[in-house]
Amino acid sequence: MEQFSKLPKYRRKLSRHERKKALVAYSFIAPNFIGFAVFTLLPVLFSIFLSFVKWKGGSFDNLQWVGLQNYADIFKASKVAEKGLGYLFTKVDLGIALKNTVFYTLVTVPLTLVCAMALALALNHAVKGAVGFRTVFFFPYVASMVAICVCWRFMMMKDGPINQLLMGLGIPYNKSWTADSTMAIWSIILVSVWRNMGYYMVIYLAALQGVPVDLYEAAIVDGANKRQQFFRVTLPQLRPTTFFASTMMIISCFKIYDVVAIMTEGGPGRSTKMLVTYIYDEAFSNFNYGIASAIAMVLLAIVLIFTLIQFSTEDRYANK
Repeated sequence: MEQFSKLPKYRRKLSRHERKKALVAYSFIAPNFIGFAVFTLLPVLFSIFLSFVKWKGGSFDNLQWVGLQNYADIFKASKVAEKGLGYLFTKVDLGIALKNTVFYTLVTVPLTLVCAMALALALNHAVKGAVGFRTVFFFPYVASMVAICVCWRFMMMKDGPINQLLMGLGIPYNKSWTADSTMAIWSIILVSVWRNMGYYMVIYLAALQGVPVDLYEAAIVDGANKRQQFFRVTLPQLRPTTFFASTMMIISCFKIYDVVAIMTEGGPGRSTKMLVTYIYDEAFSNFNYGIASAIAMVLLAIVLIFTLIQFSTEDRYANK
């Protein structure tokens, strides 16, 4: 066997017909790959390079290699005078942006998934008008984000419909939500949940319709009530869908920008300043492209860590 293993290996040459088929296949892939390379891969690689330099824009002659100095600057210990918090191990702006983004994510993701699942369960049955309700709930996801935010900002004004409704319920509140440092982030959460729950409702509906009816019949035979059927049959069957939806939601929440830019512009103060708005301010207001790129790499690392944790958790559940 050893003497045969030492023989030279010859690769069969592709025929003209096979080369033609391969060329046709590559021609279908090429437009997507070229678009990905030009608009995604190259900018990402350039951002990684910029995170190690100082550059104010303009000519590339102004590039100055600083190594890890940009990362050291954004993680430099800074004193926080507010509320006696002492010393933080992050730059003040980065710490505030990270705290706001994490809070927004931790509240928005569960609320969206719970609302989406509740709507899917309600509309999964063949009730009258279910198709119309599905369309109504899904419409905000495809509507213009600018129009949505402008309408919600109007409704959240000091004398807007939402405050009028709260006062009618006996809850006195006479401030604009987006101008209040406490309620501003909740206004962004409310708009985000309202907009996205219809999209994930459709995903949950597709998953619910794929649950085998035999499982429910077996549960009924075993004497399970509706509550037990939900927790012992429905939820376990929806686990892969929940994993997908939560992963996509976490990534989307960490990249939140448009709602913040339209509704609050990161204010009042820094109460709604997110990581992406911080990156935008550093890049296009302060023209610190190196610092902005370093923050973007930190954001990439955070999202990657969260995703890996979710994948490991899902694998652990799948192997049980």
